[in-house]
Amino acid sequence: MKIRLSAVLSSVLITGVFALADAAQAAGQDAGATIHIVRGGMAPPSKGAEANFTGDVSVDRLFPANDPLSISGGYVSFAPGARTAWHTHPEGQMLIVTAGSGRVRQWGGPLLEIRQGDVVWFPAGVKHWHGAAPDASMTHIALAKIVDGKSSTWMEKVSDEQYNGQ
Repeated sequence: MKIRLSAVLSSVLITGVFALADAAQAAGQDAGATIHIVRGGMAPPSKGAEANFTGDVSVDRLFPANDPLSISGGYVSFAPGARTAWHTHPEGQMLIVTAGSGRVRQWGGPLLEIRQGDVVWFPAGVKHWHGAAPDASMTHIALAKIVDGKSSTWMEKVSDEQYNGQ
């Protein structure tokens, strides 16, 4: 089962990379275009908006919102117990866990544990949340396509009972 899940996640990641390349070409980038680098650390990370997060969360935008790929990207760090509110994405969301361990859950589904090296895919329109484990911090890269000017629809906060799998 783990090998099959790994193969599916790898396929999703590869498909996403090729979709990004296609989007870049569609945005008018051609062989005469120059390389563009967005330097890390140029802007300080911001505190996660209180309406969208519970606990101590830091969000570092990876590239501008007006990026020609129409992709939202962030390097998000959660303190132990911190988490997002329930939310959806119009074209789905990919998380790449870069450090620590955490939890994810979709509406009506089981609580799932994630850890460094995991790649998580939330399909379009699936109501979900994600965050750190109770006793460990967690950092991930979050990628989602921007549709009609937004990449997320934020909803109610996750209760302590929901966070604990009840």
